[in-house]
Amino acid sequence: MKTINEMLADPQATVVDVRSEMEYAMGHYPGALLIPLDQVQARMEEFRSMSQPILLYCRSGNRSGIAQLMLQHAGITEVYNAGALTSLPNITTN
Repeated sequence: MKTINEMLADPQATVVDVRSEMEYAMGHYPGALLIPLDQVQARMEEFRSMSQPILLYCRSGNRSGIAQLMLQHAGITEVYNAGALTSLPNITTN
């Protein structure tokens, strides 16, 4: 099984920030989509159409864990809790 860092390096991976708009505006993982936790259920079809694997993160890993369970319950299997934004590797984009 691949590690979170290996999946983050996968060009097919979709990275989703489940924090609030304000938190996202203060800084986010490069290329991450913003879908706050309270919008996950309403945007389930959007998740179904995303390239997989889907990697979720938040401030501490709690909200991303909840979002992961919601998506798995909806039948989306290639979804992972990447934990806290501060634990993700720093990368530079060209």
